Amino acid sequence: MITREDTYRLAMEMKAKERAKRETEYERLLDAAYQNEPRLREIACKQAAIGAGLAIKALSDPDGISEMQEQLEALSAEKKRLLAQNGITDPVVSCKLCGDTGYRNGKICDCVHSLATKIATEKMNELMPLAESRFEDFDLDYYPDKTLPSGANPKRRMTAIFQALKEYADEFDPNSSPNLLLLGQAGLGKTHLTMSVISVLLEKGFLPVYASSQNLFDHLEKEKFSHENIGLMDRVLQADLLVIDDLGAEMNTVFTRSALYNLVNSRLLTRKPVIINTNLSMREIEERYSARVSSRLIGSFEAYKFLGDDIRQIKAMRNKG
Repeated sequence: MITREDTYRLAMEMKAKERAKRETEYERLLDAAYQNEPRLREIACKQAAIGAGLAIKALSDPDGISEMQEQLEALSAEKKRLLAQNGITDPVVSCKLCGDTGYRNGKICDCVHSLATKIATEKMNELMPLAESRFEDFDLDYYPDKTLPSGANPKRRMTAIFQALKEYADEFDPNSSPNLLLLGQAGLGKTHLTMSVISVLLEKGFLPVYASSQNLFDHLEKEKFSHENIGLMDRVLQADLLVIDDLGAEMNTVFTRSALYNLVNSRLLTRKPVIINTNLSMREIEERYSARVSSRLIGSFEAYKFLGDDIRQIKAMRNKG
């Protein structure tokens, strides 16, 4: 997994390349303007001559430099006007706080922090099969249109869940969207639909973080005890949306139970949304992670119970003919 140092190095390299590209383009435009407008060369020569004379004058007659300063100001104004006529203004920077240097008041600028977070998030998400997991690829025909003994209809239930998650993605707000708990047996489409949400959010420019529970807690434990600085905890706490997939598949240890509680509780306190997928029932969640975890999931998450038959098995059987 990419380390925090790697993300900041890449972010600074990107800032430097962007700055160099703009400066090169600006110099090219300046050269063309000087070729088209001879007066610009005259102004540059006069500015150089007055500047040299100004230094000497400041030493011999400090009170007599005001006229020379006024000449320089007039030449600068004329130069700016001629450049504007040739379509050239001051170089544009993407960050006015640091001027695209990456540093502000001796510290790393916020623009670099944001870029590093974006790089890290993209690296975390790049292994997800997003191209295969989109709303338009979700086939509701796999769910039987029949009434179960419980009175529920899988197809109607899943159609409603599909619409709810699509609206969730379309209307997503990192500061107000609800937390979701997706429950149900394996192979019912929980991962597909949450990845569909992530696909939409990435297209909109949000920074979601997706992780299977096993990989997430393994890396968090490694970061905590091996002192390998990958900045994972910061990213999962700050992400616009955190998706924990297949909760319950990880090793059931003191660390994972504590880490889950801290993640959920911290994001609840900062009102940052979470989506959790699990094959566990609420009773199994309480038995595995404690009542304080299940109480937060019950009280602060909207729960959706998936119904139907294992779609992976159905597809496998169809492929066998």
